Amino acid sequence: MTVKWPRFLIPTQVSQMIRTQKNPLTALKIFNEAKSKFPNYRHNGPVYATMINVLGSSGRIAEMREVIDQMKEDFCPCKDSVFSSAMKMYARAGLVDEAVSLFKILPQFNCVNWTVSFNTLLRILVKESKLKLACRLFLENSSGWEVKSRIGSLNLLMDALCQIHRSDLALHVFQEMRYQCCNPDRESYRILMRGLCDDGRLHEATHLLYSMFWRISQKGSGEDVAIYRTLLDALCDNGQVEEALEILGKVLKKGLRAPNRCRGRLDLSYCRNGEDIERTKGLINEALVRGAIPSTASYSAMADDLYSECKIREADQVLDEMRERGFKPTLLIYEAKTAALCRCSKVEEAVKVIEEEMVKDGCVPTVRLYNIVLKGLCHEGKSALAVGYLEKMTKQVGCVADKETYSILMDGLCCEGRFVEASVILEKMIIRSSSPGVETYNTLVRGLCLMGRQYDSVIWLEEMVSQGKLPAVSVWDSLVASVCPNMTEAGVCSETLEKLCGC
Repeated sequence: MTVKWPRFLIPTQVSQMIRTQKNPLTALKIFNEAKSKFPNYRHNGPVYATMINVLGSSGRIAEMREVIDQMKEDFCPCKDSVFSSAMKMYARAGLVDEAVSLFKILPQFNCVNWTVSFNTLLRILVKESKLKLACRLFLENSSGWEVKSRIGSLNLLMDALCQIHRSDLALHVFQEMRYQCCNPDRESYRILMRGLCDDGRLHEATHLLYSMFWRISQKGSGEDVAIYRTLLDALCDNGQVEEALEILGKVLKKGLRAPNRCRGRLDLSYCRNGEDIERTKGLINEALVRGAIPSTASYSAMADDLYSECKIREADQVLDEMRERGFKPTLLIYEAKTAALCRCSKVEEAVKVIEEEMVKDGCVPTVRLYNIVLKGLCHEGKSALAVGYLEKMTKQVGCVADKETYSILMDGLCCEGRFVEASVILEKMIIRSSSPGVETYNTLVRGLCLMGRQYDSVIWLEEMVSQGKLPAVSVWDSLVASVCPNMTEAGVCSETLEKLCGC
């Protein structure tokens, strides 16, 4: 490929040229030639970031590693987000040890803030169930000046401990926060409260709630209702209804700062018999929302919490009351609702949320919301219906399908054996200057070969190779088998192919 170089080269131009290349290896060639053609030119941080992202996202890990080494040798000033992205790409390729090694050599780079990459690596280690390594990494690096904020990483560790039912250790981490020169935030309380209640440590959970009153609930924030609800529900499930009602009174007075007139209107007499626990919990939830000064934050927090537990009926009641009080549901609530409906295999109802409920409330769905519904439709084998929503998205102002949208549809169609329709989606995806991963290409080409559509298979195989993606051996085998149905001919073709690949 011939590149038209400008008379004077600046880093912004190099970034643009790299970004517009279909083949990552071509982009790498431009990246390397820039210095040789312009001796006074030097790559800056954004150029390195673009090149690393292009190589990593296309699976060219070895080449990405070389560019990172080159950035280290140039001692080029760079942002922490560059290393964070590289670590995610290493993890996606199954090279977690490489991500750890990269973090350990960060002092050799011209980067003064490691907070983002530190938290990214911790998140990767926790996801890979390498909790001991994550704890060691935190102890070795959290006290350095390069990590500006520790609250996010501490919350991550607490969440990991709670997931393995070690809320006792999570509580210890929480208590040690002040020695790390940081104060727990609302997310800290939410994580620990749920962990303690799940482990049945209700005594510690109650004391944790009281500590909220003077730490983060001094102004009576409505967002705290979800945390209070976690403890009150756990007490009711444990048969401690009286204790729950006593704590509810303190929550309304000290936690939510509810006015006397609001607390006086609440009728909780039915709760005291403790016969119907679910109805009791419903009344307590209602008291938490109605007892406080009504706000979008309180309604949103309660609805989001209920939807996350797939308690759709109770969450819908919160939404109805929210509307009655004159508050408009937010996009985050609609996202939580559609996600809950899809998890509960109620995709038709999730579709109605976009087509009816949001229209009625005068709310416009976003790409993220559409993607949730599309994923639910494809998961239930309704990818053809999902494709119809792609057309609706194109007609909606400000709602442009992204790479995730096309990838969801491609994977869904291929799983159902609709390879011709998947080809149409891929064509639209490429027009948008995007492309799926290697595995999606492999699945599509193999499927087209099985359908006897050799011409289409070769077209997409050429497109795949032009983007610098390496087809799997099974893809070549499928193509050979479809072109040469006779086994003897297929064997000859396979041998010839192996010789060509070895050249």
